[in-house]
Amino acid sequence: ATNTGENVSLSRTLLAARGLACDRVVVVQKPFMERRSWATLKRVWPEADAVISSPPLSLDECLEGCGVPADVLLAIMVGDLQRVRLYSLPPRRFQIRQPIPLEVWTSYEALVVLLRVRAEHGGGMDIV
Repeated sequence: ATNTGENVSLSRTLLAARGLACDRVVVVQKPFMERRSWATLKRVWPEADAVISSPPLSLDECLEGCGVPADVLLAIMVGDLQRVRLYSLPPRRFQIRQPIPLEVWTSYEALVVLLRVRAEHGGGMDIV
């Protein structure tokens, strides 16, 4: 699979092909991808009772274990939030729509600006 939707769709098809009924799905994901995973699963397999989980990692623990610089991880996280909104809208509709609180979206916009400024100046980012 190349994306979460394909993972869900292929898993559902495989279970059906083997004659296995499944009405409960457990997804283990990165902490910052839980909402996208849930929204995708609800679009692709709406009748499934979904449980989404991730290890309880702090930002520092994510940084230690991910193997990418802080600015790259932050860009990935910001991109995931952007996809929560974009992937629920036409023409994509890969996910169900979810409300995003104004303060969360305002923080997203500030991080986008910060990441752009850092990229334009060729600097990495230390997260304290």
